[in-house]
Amino acid sequence: MGDPHMDSREASVPRQARGTANPPPPETDAAGTGPDNTADPSSPRSPAAAVTEADRAASDPPAPSSPSGPDSPDGTAATGDSDGGSPPSSDWRSGYRDVLRVPEYRALWSAHALAITGNFLLNIALTVLVYQQTSSALAAGITLALTFIPQVVGGPLLSGLADIFPRRSVLIVCDVVRAVLVAAMGIPGLPTWAIWGLLFLSTLPLVPFGAARAALMSEIVQGERYIAGSAILQLTSQAGTLVGLAAGGWIVSVIGANSAVMYNGLTFLASAAIIHFGVRHRPAPRDEGGSRQSLWQATRDGTRVVLGDSRLRTLGMFAWLAGIYMMPYGLANPLADEAGGGSTAAGFIMAGPSLGAVAGGLVLTRLISPTTRMHMMGPLAVAASAPLLLWMADPPLWAIVALLITSGAAASYQFVANAAFVLCVPGEGRGLAFGLVAAGLQAAQGIGIALASLLVEVTSTQAVIVGAGAVGVLSALCLALHWSRISHSAIDLMNTPEPAAS
Repeated sequence: MGDPHMDSREASVPRQARGTANPPPPETDAAGTGPDNTADPSSPRSPAAAVTEADRAASDPPAPSSPSGPDSPDGTAATGDSDGGSPPSSDWRSGYRDVLRVPEYRALWSAHALAITGNFLLNIALTVLVYQQTSSALAAGITLALTFIPQVVGGPLLSGLADIFPRRSVLIVCDVVRAVLVAAMGIPGLPTWAIWGLLFLSTLPLVPFGAARAALMSEIVQGERYIAGSAILQLTSQAGTLVGLAAGGWIVSVIGANSAVMYNGLTFLASAAIIHFGVRHRPAPRDEGGSRQSLWQATRDGTRVVLGDSRLRTLGMFAWLAGIYMMPYGLANPLADEAGGGSTAAGFIMAGPSLGAVAGGLVLTRLISPTTRMHMMGPLAVAASAPLLLWMADPPLWAIVALLITSGAAASYQFVANAAFVLCVPGEGRGLAFGLVAAGLQAAQGIGIALASLLVEVTSTQAVIVGAGAVGVLSALCLALHWSRISHSAIDLMNTPEPAAS
């Protein structure tokens, strides 16, 4: 699911090509946040059976079994056969410290930092390379668009690979494939259409990679430690984005665009090596039955799980609200012009939601108890769109930025939505479920920003943003009322004891 303001893919500083009107929506790690589901990943039940159980759980909170395979806070493996248990966290405020003590989590975190930095270094280097070859702002914009379109196209299918094959192997193979394709893009003299084709193919592995990482992390750390681990990844995404974008321009100026693209493949090889040596092998979640499902069967069953559970449908729609309250992000340049600012003002406008999301996420995960967060999710979702209504007052630039920071802070409810989603998804279908919601989030963001850009051609930006705020508030109110009636089972799952280390 989405980042606090937009995982999995899982929230980042915008990526904008020189001369392009607006950048694509920020990266999300849609599948990358939330605490572990307390259902047993090694349980023989099928996803179809999970639908019936999930529907029943909406009225009767389940008594889940212990998960198998996660690591304890000190890094030792825990097993689902353990009779012992411990509270989700003796002190939920210690989650950040506890999760950083787990060696496997530190390996995933390090690999994530490398991949994020590499992604954004690649974005700026490729944009420069294509612009140098074509002198076309449109071509540079297409290059950026190709970094997120494949996730919408491939999400519903490729994310199922994380449930069919061992998740550690999926991560390593995706990194190696990306390294080869990225290095190939840097070959001198390659035509632009070939660069675009390779870029499209190199972005597709992000879908199973994100799904596998999120699902694997839920086996390594659980409960409050999963929420803390996800928050750390989100903050790392922000830092990696800044480093990649800042260093990218300097590296390109020193060694040239072709070399920068080619050598960037090394970041993905390094990520694969860290995962290989730092994360232990676990069997594929669907291996227990003795026969491996096809990708089509996994996709079909996973879709049935998500659509058949009213909690998952509601949480997915909570995530997709980002397509509404992030509309001002796509209108940053016209908003800056109307406020009498230039590109610097547009940058402040685009950074507002990210700044708010970071602050809100820290407050939500460090100062507010887990149960209270669950109850706050609906009101915060409403508050994420409410600031857009204040555009009726024709705010000046400083007020625009303040409103977007406020919206981003409220949008940190996505942390809570992600947490609840993981709690409610059966372990054997977790990867695909994340991928489906992530694809929907990418589509919602893209459609929302495209629709806003079209509407400002026939009406004012003020009218578009106020209208988006009204739609967002009403939609969030409906979801909040429904969630208040069905959230008790997710809260009970959250409070279920974690397995003790064996």
